[in-house]
Amino acid sequence: MNPKVNFFFNKAKQWREEYEELRRVALGCGLTEELKWGCPCYVHHNGNIVLIHGFKEYCAYLFFKGALLNDPNGILIQQTKDVQSARQIRFTNVEEIRELESALKAYIHEAIEVEKAGLKVEPKKTEDFEVPGEFQYKLDRIPALKKAFEALTPGRQRGYLYYFSQPKQSKTREARVEKFIPKILDGKGWDD
Repeated sequence: MNPKVNFFFNKAKQWREEYEELRRVALGCGLTEELKWGCPCYVHHNGNIVLIHGFKEYCAYLFFKGALLNDPNGILIQQTKDVQSARQIRFTNVEEIRELESALKAYIHEAIEVEKAGLKVEPKKTEDFEVPGEFQYKLDRIPALKKAFEALTPGRQRGYLYYFSQPKQSKTREARVEKFIPKILDGKGWDD
């Protein structure tokens, strides 16, 4: 146990018993406990394996490379369609954790092996992102914008495509596109 992490457990009003149980399981797998992103993170030779975090309706283990794990129990959850690598196992009570302890240890040990092997989740490529119609309209009508967008790094292109496609309403997507045209023309990413 890392004393720097104790504050997380001590301040917990909700999920305290569940957090302690998840901590016990992770430490029982020989992982090192660190504090990252304000949460207990369990690492193997500096490689992040699993993190404990909580929400209003559940607490969870977050496996950083969960997409690469086998899921014989069908309990790994992709938080949203946009999460590429991480997967959660969610809990609403301490009994669930105790019942799944041997399975949780198996997932952790597999995650350690994935880390040791140096496996990585291949991120989506720019062409895998849909170009929102509102942005495509501008690209088709402003040649300098199209040229500037194509000159951006793939990561910046993906950032814009993701950001532009998030709103449900077309007028919001249009407003985002309009707002960021100058940044694209300047060769900057949406969050630069």
